[in-house]
Amino acid sequence: MNLTIYTDGAARGNPGPGGYGAILQWGTARKEVSQGFRRTTNNRMELMAVIAALKELKKDNVDITIYSDSAYVVNSVEKGWVFGWAKKGYKDKKNADLWSEFLTYYKRHKIKFVWVKGHANNPFNNRCDELATAAADSGNWLIDDGYENS
Repeated sequence: MNLTIYTDGAARGNPGPGGYGAILQWGTARKEVSQGFRRTTNNRMELMAVIAALKELKKDNVDITIYSDSAYVVNSVEKGWVFGWAKKGYKDKKNADLWSEFLTYYKRHKIKFVWVKGHANNPFNNRCDELATAAADSGNWLIDDGYENS
């Protein structure tokens, strides 16, 4: 069976308070995850949503389809850009900390990314947007060390 993941990120200002939301769906089982951050960027939250979802998995070699409205995330993986960045040590690339963390999870699974139009008629993407914006607005924020200390 294939695991389906939907993700979204949000930032109130860019940079500003941000959050991510993700839905993991395996058959009829469904889990939602979200978190807010004090100061971050939209792209970081888009990528962090993917990482947070992958961290939820307890076993390796899972077939996964990840739906995201982030062209930044989808194209970086599906067009292979991130693999070149990694070989070059992420020289002059933003979010190197998150891309490096992402690749540790990516290598453990069989992952395909699919871009979806944001704020459209996809109920799962819309729910992820609700989770992400609620987390960004919550005031219950963590510190995005990779952003604030870079």
